Amino acid sequence: MTQAEDRTVTPADGGDSEPSASAPLPASSRASRASRASRASRASRASRADWRDWRRGWILATLAVLVALLFALHASLPDGFGNLGSLLETFLPWLGLAVPVLLVLALCRRSATALSAVLLPAIVWLNLFGGLLTDKSTGQGDFTVLTHNVAADNKDPAGTVRLMTGSGAQIVALEELAGGAVSTYTRGLAATYPYHAVEGTVGLWSKYPLTDVSPVNIRIGWTRAFRATVATPKGPLAVYVAHMPSVRVKFDGGFTAGQRDVSAQALGDAVQAEPLKKVLLLGDLNGTVNDRSLAPITSQLRSAQGAAGDGFGFSWPSAFPMARIDQILSKGGLTPTRSWVLPADGSDHRAVAAEYRY
Repeated sequence: MTQAEDRTVTPADGGDSEPSASAPLPASSRASRASRASRASRASRASRADWRDWRRGWILATLAVLVALLFALHASLPDGFGNLGSLLETFLPWLGLAVPVLLVLALCRRSATALSAVLLPAIVWLNLFGGLLTDKSTGQGDFTVLTHNVAADNKDPAGTVRLMTGSGAQIVALEELAGGAVSTYTRGLAATYPYHAVEGTVGLWSKYPLTDVSPVNIRIGWTRAFRATVATPKGPLAVYVAHMPSVRVKFDGGFTAGQRDVSAQALGDAVQAEPLKKVLLLGDLNGTVNDRSLAPITSQLRSAQGAAGDGFGFSWPSAFPMARIDQILSKGGLTPTRSWVLPADGSDHRAVAAEYRY
C-alpha cells in the first residue's frame, strides 16, 4: 500500500464532522416536518371554512339588524310606556357605539354573516349623523347670538358674566335665572349689553335696541318664555327666549316629559303665529332636535348646529356633554354661518353660540 492510500482525513479541529446540506434527513425529522405542514394546512383550511360558513354568527347578525332598525325607525318607537321613544331620541347618536362592539364580536366569531350585517347599522348611522361630523361653517355672519342655561345654583356667576362678555355675541339669552342672581347678571352685563329684558326666569341682553317685549304662555303656570323685537342694523328680528320644563328619568315613571311636550306645542303655536318674517329661538328646550316631542317647534325652524356647526355640539351635562338640549333655531331666511359650544363655567350646561347672516 502506498503512503497516499494509507492517509486518513480528519476534521481540522479534531471534532465530529457535521452532515452536509445535501445529506438526507433522518426519517424521524422528515416525518416531523410533514406533520407540521399538515397541521398548518388543516388549520388554514379550517379557518377559511369558518369564514365561509354562513350559519355562524346569526345571533350577532340579528342584533346588528335590530340596531339598524332602531336607527331607521326611531320615530316609530311608541312613547306610551315611559316615553321610551323620546328617551332613545335624546341619546340616539350614542347608539352608534354598538357598531364597533358588534364589529369586534363578529371578528372574534369569524363570521362573515355578522360582518355583513354590521354594515347595516353603520350605513344608517352615517346617513343620520354623518353630516354632523364635518365643519359646515361658511364664513363671517352679520351678528352673533348666544344662549346659556346659567343654572340656579351657579357657584360662579361672575365667571359666567366674563364668559358672556368675552364671547363676542351681540345678542345673549340666559335661562334659569335665580331671583338673587338677576341683579348680578344685570350689573355685570350692562356695560357690554345696554339693552335687556327679563321675564320670570329667562332674560335677553342685547347690543341692539329691544322693543315689543311680551311673555309667551307655555302653560306651566309661571313665565319661562318671552318674545322681543331686536332692531339689528340689518333690520328687525323676532327673538324668542324659552326654557322648556325639565324632563326626568324615573324608575317608576320612565322618561317623564309630559309637561315639556305641552309647552313645546304652545311655543310652536306662538312661533307659527309670529308676524315678523325673520325669527330666532334661543333657549334650553330640554330635548334634542331628534326628539319627536319637539316637532311643533323643530318642524318649522332649523338648527344652527345642524346647518353650520362642526360636530354634534353637545351642551349637557357640562362635565361630559352627551346631548344638545340647548338650541339656537331660526326661520325666515336667516342663514347660520357658524355654530359652536363655549367652554364650561359654573353651570351644569355649556353655552352655545352661532353667527347669522341677515
